[in-house]
Amino acid sequence: MATFLVTGATGLIGRQFTRLLLTREDVDKVALVVRASSRDKLAELVNAWPHPERVTLVTGDLGEPLLGVGEDDREKLRGVDHVVHLAALYDLTADDEDSIKANVEGTAQVIALAAELNAGRLHHVSSVAVAGDHEGMFTEEMFDVGQRLVTPYHRTKFEAERLVREQQDVPWRVYRPAVVVGNSETGEMDKIDGPYYLFPAINRLAGLPDVPIVGPDLGDTNVVPVDYVAESLNALITTPGLDGRAFHLVNPEPQPVVSVYNAFAKAAGAPTISVQLNERVSKAIVNLVKLSEHIPGFTIARDAVLERLGIPPVLLETMAFPSVFSSASTRKALIGSGVEVPRIEDYAPTLWRYWREHLDPFRARKHGPRGELDGRRVIITGASSGIGRATAIKVAAAGGVPLLVARRQHELEEVRDEIIAAGGTASVYPADLTDEESVRKAVDAMLAEHGRIDMLVNNAGRSIRRSIKLSYDRFHDYERAMAINYFGAVRLILAVLPHMSERKFGHIVNVSSIGVQGIAPRFSAYAASKAALDYFSRIAATETHGDGITFTTIHMPLVRTPMIRPTKIYDAFPTKSPDQAADMVMKALKERPKHIGTPAGQAIGLAYTLTPGLTDAVAYQGFRVFPDSAAAGGGGGLKIGKGEQHLSRAAVALARLSRGFHW
Repeated sequence: MATFLVTGATGLIGRQFTRLLLTREDVDKVALVVRASSRDKLAELVNAWPHPERVTLVTGDLGEPLLGVGEDDREKLRGVDHVVHLAALYDLTADDEDSIKANVEGTAQVIALAAELNAGRLHHVSSVAVAGDHEGMFTEEMFDVGQRLVTPYHRTKFEAERLVREQQDVPWRVYRPAVVVGNSETGEMDKIDGPYYLFPAINRLAGLPDVPIVGPDLGDTNVVPVDYVAESLNALITTPGLDGRAFHLVNPEPQPVVSVYNAFAKAAGAPTISVQLNERVSKAIVNLVKLSEHIPGFTIARDAVLERLGIPPVLLETMAFPSVFSSASTRKALIGSGVEVPRIEDYAPTLWRYWREHLDPFRARKHGPRGELDGRRVIITGASSGIGRATAIKVAAAGGVPLLVARRQHELEEVRDEIIAAGGTASVYPADLTDEESVRKAVDAMLAEHGRIDMLVNNAGRSIRRSIKLSYDRFHDYERAMAINYFGAVRLILAVLPHMSERKFGHIVNVSSIGVQGIAPRFSAYAASKAALDYFSRIAATETHGDGITFTTIHMPLVRTPMIRPTKIYDAFPTKSPDQAADMVMKALKERPKHIGTPAGQAIGLAYTLTPGLTDAVAYQGFRVFPDSAAAGGGGGLKIGKGEQHLSRAAVALARLSRGFHW
C-alpha cells in the first residue's frame, strides 16, 4: 500500500488527480499540503471525494523553508513513498517576482522536504513551456538545447525542472503537460488561460452569419483536457522502471491554431475560418504586424483593443508553439491503461458551455429578455421624491430592481409599495450619504440581499441659490453642497467600485447640472460641487475602463422638484417635469453614453468656449435681472417687478432663451 504527499491539491490538475488517486485500492494514505487560508476549502472538497478517511491535511506554504511543514508532521510523513509536486503559478501574464517565488523557490523547498522525509520518489509537474522557442521536434529526452525562454512562466518552469533534474537525493520523474483546458466531460475549469482568452472575442461573433472567412495560418498549438493529464499522472506515477525520465502529456499530433478556433467557434455559433492563406502570405501578415509595433501609438491602440476583449498581449507571442512535442515514450508507457487524448472537436461544446455559465468575465453584462434593464440591480439615491422617485418607478417597469436610497425610510417605503402594487420589485435602504459608516452598511446590505449591484444613479443633491455677496459669512453653504453633491456621491461610488470591478461590469449615472456648462450666477456652491463630481467621473472612467465600468454625466436642466420650491421666481420659468427628467436618466441607464444634456446647455457651453467675455457680460445681466430669493436672504437691493414671483420682460425673455438654465 503506497503513501503520498501532494502539493497543489486545490488547483485544477491537483483536484482531478487527487480524486482519482483516492479511488485506487493500492493507496493507503494521502497527505495534502495546504495553506492555512485554504484549509477549510480543501476540507470541503475532500469530504466530497472517495475515501476521505485516507486524507490528512498538512498546513504549509510554498514560500516557507521545507514548505513550513512542522516537525511533528514531518515525523509522521517520514519515508513517504511518493511526493507529487503540483503546486505552481500557471500564469503567462505573471511577473518575474511572483513566478520565481512560486515556481522556483517553491520547487526548491519541495526538493528539500522530499530529501528530509527520505521520500521514495519525487514527481514534478513541469510544462512543455520549457521548450521555449525551440523550432522543430522536442523529444521527452531533450531539456536544455539553447532555447530562448520568452516569458517569466517559461523561464521559471525551466529553472524548476532543472532543480529537480540536478538534485541527487530523491529519484525523480517529470511530467510536461501541454496547454491544459477544462474537463472534457464536465467542462470544469478554474481560471482563464490559453484558448480561453479568445472566448470573449468568439462570443462577440456568435450569431453572425457563418459566411466563408479567410484567415492566416497562425501555426500550431497543443491542447489537452485536464482529465487526460490527471489520468495520465495516475497511471504513470506508480508504474515501475520510469525514474529519471520526462513524459509529454500532450496531443500526439500538433493542432493548428485555426482548427482550435474553429472548434470553439462552432460550439459558440460563431463564423468559422474556412480558407487559410498559404504560409508565405501568412508570414508576411505576421511580419507586417510586428513591424507596425514600431509605429508611434500602434502598440497602445492594439493593447487597448485586446484589453477590451480580455486578451493579454503576451498571448500573441505564445499562442502557437514553434516546437513539435514527441510523446512516443509516454504513449508506450500508457499502453493498457485506457488513457487516450480525446478530440477537441468532441469536447469543445462542453468547455464552451461551462465557460459561458461560470467563467465568462463579462457575463455580468448580459441582461434579461425584456431589455437592457431586465434584472438589473440599480441603486437610486434621492429616491423618495422628484427625479429619484420617477426614475425608480420607470426602472421597475422596465424589469429592473431599484434599490431605493434616501434618509427618510417611511418615504422610501411608500415608493417601494407603489412599485410592488404595479407588479414590480424594489428594496429600501435608508442611508445618510454624508456618513461613511451609513453608506457602507447600506451597500453591504444590498450585496447580502441581492448578490450584485449593476448600476448606480447619483441623484440625491442639495441646491443652494445665493449670491457670493450674501455668502461672505456663510462658508458652510459650500461645505454642505460639497458634502452631499460631491463627497456623498464619491463615497457611494467608491463603495460599489470594487464589486463592479470584480464582475467586470457596472454603470454609474451622475445627475449633474446645466449650470456646470455655463456660468450660473448665485450657484457658485452648487455648480462647483457638481463640476467636481463631473471631473472625478471623467478620471474614474479612464481608470476603470478595463473593468467594463462606464459613466454617464447628465447635465440636467431645471426640473420642477421640491428642491427648487423655495425659489419663487422659478414658478415663472420653463422647466422639465420629474417624469421628463427620469426619461433622461433611463436613456443614460439603457444606452450608457458619456454625456446627456440639452441643446440649450450645449449652446451655453459652446458660447463660453468661443466668446467667454461676451458670455460673462450676458451672465452678468442675468445676475442683475434675477434677484436673490427671500429664502436666500435677499431683500432691499434689486426689486424687479411686483415681487420675486414676477419677472421683468427682460428676465422672461432671458429665461425662455436659456430654457432650463439655473438663473
